[in-house]
Formats: sequence, C-alpha cells, structure tokens
Amino acid sequence: MIWLLEKWLMKKTQEEAKMRQSYGMLCGMVGILLNFLLFAGKFLAGTLSNSIAIVADAFNNLSDAGSSVVSLIGFKMAAQKPDEKHPFGHGRLEYVSGLVIAAIILVMAFEFIWNSFLKILHPEENSVSYLTAGILVVSIFIKLYMFSYNRKIGKKIQSASMKAAAVDSLSDACATAVVLGCSLLGHYIGLLLDGYCGVLVGLFILYAGISAARETISLLLGQKPDEQFVQRIRQIVLSHKQVCGVHDLIVHDYGVGRRMISLHAEVPAEEDFLVMHDVIDHIENELYKKLACEATIHMDPVVTGNEHVNQLRKAAEHIGKQIDERLSIHDFRIVAGPTHTNLIFDIVVPYRFSMRDEELIDCIAKEVQAQIGEEYFVVIRIDKA
Repeated sequence: MIWLLEKWLMKKTQEEAKMRQSYGMLCGMVGILLNFLLFAGKFLAGTLSNSIAIVADAFNNLSDAGSSVVSLIGFKMAAQKPDEKHPFGHGRLEYVSGLVIAAIILVMAFEFIWNSFLKILHPEENSVSYLTAGILVVSIFIKLYMFSYNRKIGKKIQSASMKAAAVDSLSDACATAVVLGCSLLGHYIGLLLDGYCGVLVGLFILYAGISAARETISLLLGQKPDEQFVQRIRQIVLSHKQVCGVHDLIVHDYGVGRRMISLHAEVPAEEDFLVMHDVIDHIENELYKKLACEATIHMDPVVTGNEHVNQLRKAAEHIGKQIDERLSIHDFRIVAGPTHTNLIFDIVVPYRFSMRDEELIDCIAKEVQAQIGEEYFVVIRIDKA
C-alpha cells in the first residue's frame, strides 16, 4: 500500500526538504490508520477472550497511533523555513518528536507491566476463539509490514523518528506473537499465563523504548558525525593540490539537510594570498553543491619551501608517533631566537588517552630536547578529535 501511495502522491522533482516532509506525512497518516484498525481489532479480541494481555496490546497500538500524530507534527514543524529566532531552521524538532515517541513507548511499557502484574496476583481464565486468533495473526503481519516500510524510508531520508517507529513496530509484532502463544497455551492446556505473558511483553517494549530514546537523545546532544561523511569532506578539500592538510573539522548538525561544517585548511605560505582565498571560496562552493552543507574554511598558512622547517616538522611528528600512533600534529611553525628556538604546534589527542595533557606535553618536550637538541623548546596546544 505504502509503495502505491508513494508512486501516486510523491513527485520526483521535489526538493530534498519537501521530499522528506512528504514521506514523513505519508508514513504518519498510514501509521495512524493502521494502528487505529489494530486497536479496534485487538480490543474486540481482548474483550471476547477476557485477556488483559490482548487488551493491553490493543492500547499499545492506540499509543502508536498517537506516536504517528506526534511524528506528523514533528515533520511538519521541522520543515519550517529559518526565521529570525531560529536562523538555522527547525530540523531538530524531528529529533524531539522521536524522543516523544520513545517516551510514549516507555509509559505504555510500564502500564503494561503493572496491569500484567495485577493479573498474576488475580488470575482469570480466558478463551481464544478462531476470530481472536485470526485478529492477532493478521495484526502481527501488519506490524511487520509497518516495520519494513518505516525502516526502509527512515534509512532513505535519514529520519530518527521513523527509525524509532520501525523499532516500535517490530517490538509490537513480537509482543503480539507472545500474547498469541500464551493465549493458545492457556486455552488448550489450561495454564494461566496471561499475566506472565503481559510482563514479558512489557519488558520487551520497555527495552525498545529505551533503545529509541538513546538514539534520539544522542542526536539531540550532538553525536559524532558519520565517518563516511567526514572522509568525504576531507577527500573533497584535499583534492585541491594547493591544500596541504585539513584539521579542526567540526560538523554542526541542525537536523537532516541542515548541516554546517567548519575546518582549517593548510595552504602554502609562499603562495599569493588572493589566489589562495579564491581557492578556498571554490572549495566552500563545492562542498555545498556535493554535500548540501554550508562550509566555513579558515586558511592556515604553513611554510613548505624551507627545508629546515620541514625537517623539524617531520622530527616532531616522529616523536608523537613514538609515543602513540594515533597522535598527529598540525599548525607547525618555529620562532627562532638568539639562545633557543620554539617549536609551536597543535597535537590531536584521542579521547580516553592514557596520559594527562600536562604529562604528554612534558614527555614531548623532553624527547624534543633529547632527539633534536637542547636549544629547542615546545609550545603545544592540545586538540581533541
């Protein structure tokens, strides 16, 4: 169904932002319709069979319909254009909607567990008819279908809220399968497993909610950018022969399709300043066209034609690699004086490094004087990846 609606309603010529909004609205409306149908069917089945597990599962689907409404609102608000108060747009509202969906899942999980615990304390017999079993089987297949299209489209448009909805749909399918199995055992064998089944399903839904919340919270806090995206940036910048190196790359994420990047590009100090400025402008435009992100590039002039400086740079890099292969340096320059020479550079230190910053600087200073010469001192700034 979703693919027929996609061909009918979606326009291939739409801009990326419009396309994402259309996909979000489409999946949200389909989700509302299917979840309301599932709620009605399971509520009927639970009432007929006197099963707390099936009734709770029905209200879980009702909460999913509410989640779809939240998702619809999130996509609509996230697509708003930038304004005076929000110059970078409203893309992060989509992450907020994903977090709200996760919260709804968690609330329903606790409610499910509590009601099931009460059923354990006060067990009641329940019966399963062919109609009840048929409704549950159909609902499992519908939820698996919803999981499939939410996951596929969520990956296609990089939507946190749709990925959360996919996880929820899969957990619902598993929950309903457990409910069906326990109901059949209770009906044919006489084991009163309804309450225990409800607790297990509630715990499963609780885990799904925590997983969905963890993913969206990470996005809101500002997680590490995708490694492929970072490598693509470096590849584009370094493809220009005038650029000697790239460092201090930062990705600012304001929602999918609203990313800004800033970086430092090392260029030969001997080259004409205006020529280098034109090269940097060209790189910024190329990043915008190829990666759809705004870029701000700072030029770092480095001496490349002085053999003595080059030798000192290589020696400093070698000392860093001797301490740890993951260490790298940039912005290397020297300030020579009558009694000593300062080697000035930044060193990139990985997270959870075994040495404290002061210990690392002291270690490098000692190795520089031991390997290069006592007249050399270091002025080092610690950077993080």
